[in-house]
Amino acid sequence: MNKLSRFVATRPWIIAVALAIAVVAWMASGSAPGDKAPATASANEDPALQQVQVSLQRAEPVLRTVTLYGRTAPARSVELKAETKGRVVAIGSARGEQVDTGGVLVKLDERDRAARLNEARATVYQRQIEYEAQKPLLEDGYITEGQLAAGAANLERARAELRRAELDLQYMTIRAPFDGAMQDRYVEVGDYLEVGDPVARYIDDRMLIVTASIAEQDVAGIRNQPTAEALLITGERVEGRIRYIAPVAQEATRTFTVELELDNADGRLPAGVTAELKVPAGEVLAHKISPAVLTLDDDGVLGVKVVDAADQVVFHPADVVKSSSDGVWIAGLPERAAVITVGQGFVRSGERVATVSDQIDDGIRTAEKTGSGEDAE
Repeated sequence: MNKLSRFVATRPWIIAVALAIAVVAWMASGSAPGDKAPATASANEDPALQQVQVSLQRAEPVLRTVTLYGRTAPARSVELKAETKGRVVAIGSARGEQVDTGGVLVKLDERDRAARLNEARATVYQRQIEYEAQKPLLEDGYITEGQLAAGAANLERARAELRRAELDLQYMTIRAPFDGAMQDRYVEVGDYLEVGDPVARYIDDRMLIVTASIAEQDVAGIRNQPTAEALLITGERVEGRIRYIAPVAQEATRTFTVELELDNADGRLPAGVTAELKVPAGEVLAHKISPAVLTLDDDGVLGVKVVDAADQVVFHPADVVKSSSDGVWIAGLPERAAVITVGQGFVRSGERVATVSDQIDDGIRTAEKTGSGEDAE
């Protein structure tokens, strides 16, 4: 045994120290045997900087869609009231039954209305003859102009009574004012009605209205949009016409009322159900990202972190243009952006980072750093 062997044998802790130094050196190197270097890394990567993975992408024109929530309702709803006295003798339409304009809803007893109408007609005929007979008498001087005027007044009074008799007979039948359905009926056969008593609630369900509220920052984008899409909770999807946008915001909520008109001539769409409106609000440039990329800043604002040309982290609040099953479209980012996809939770806005791209082509970052408006090939 030589001197070195005897030295090591008498001092075994030297071997342990040497192995420990070797392990520490290997861990500090940041790589293991067989590890591969990343495909693309920042050209000025500093080992002291936090490393993040970015997705290099360009914004695309996207149609912004504002989502609103409301309820369907009949386009018109009126309460029909009795316009003459009488007892209900017949019900012309059942509740919920579709009725065309002029259809009979409720009928009152006629009593002596027809006789009074005939009497009024006879009176008009009599006054007409009397007035015509007085005209030549005035020319011959047998009557005065005042007497002739009284004859004319009697004729007009008789005509007014005739018109009242005609309307009274007409009002005994309560008819549908427009195409629709009787939602509620407040009377039954045998009820006696006075003038002004409620008879029925009648609705226009051939046309439905979806009423919703839109935020003040979004109302300008939809003012020139003629149509929108409604998705009913029952599954129906239908396009309608925007018929009304309030000119003034509601004072309490600072929102504007929007009404969407839906054709329901076939009666397939239900009224009174929840509806989701998709209102187009113009075209904007937006980036499509995964929802997993979204993060919160120190103030709790949801947004996206990107790396600028100086390798610094920049936080952009999330302006969601639209969403789909495979991602969300975010506006407000630079047209070319290096979106942080891995490590965004470990870096802060303004911090310099080392980037690793998940793409082979680093043309977008190169164009940003050189100030070129064209993509690098």
